Amino acid sequence: MKLKLIGLGIIFLLISCKTYTITPQSFKSQFTKTDNNKMKEVETNNPLFYKKFKYLSNDIKYLNATDKKGNLVFVQNSPSLEMRVTLINGKKKYFYFDTVTLENDTLKGGKSRFMSGLKNVIPFDQIVKIELQEGGKNYYYNN
Repeated sequence: MKLKLIGLGIIFLLISCKTYTITPQSFKSQFTKTDNNKMKEVETNNPLFYKKFKYLSNDIKYLNATDKKGNLVFVQNSPSLEMRVTLINGKKKYFYFDTVTLENDTLKGGKSRFMSGLKNVIPFDQIVKIELQEGGKNYYYNN
């Protein structure tokens, strides 16, 4: 019985996560309107422990993206917003969106909250697809 409930919970989580797509060109055009020098220190909770995370966050408030039906949506930046980037070679790289910066045609960002030193660095011209997903993790800003 417990196994069935766990299975149903996992299925519910997979179905309830909304994924949005943004073209690399649209991402770059929206992202270059911000100033990466305006990174601000933020603090988020840690849903597993009492320790809090402090890190630098970009100043993006919203991104224009499309949902599965092709409708334009405004995706709000949050500490639990995840970004999945598909490269020309088919490999995928993952980021927490609020840590992403675009510097000299290179996309940089954090891929872990627990290990702040884990970063992805990708030449922007290698990106073919960008997806945003509210990961369902219970992260929120404390300040």
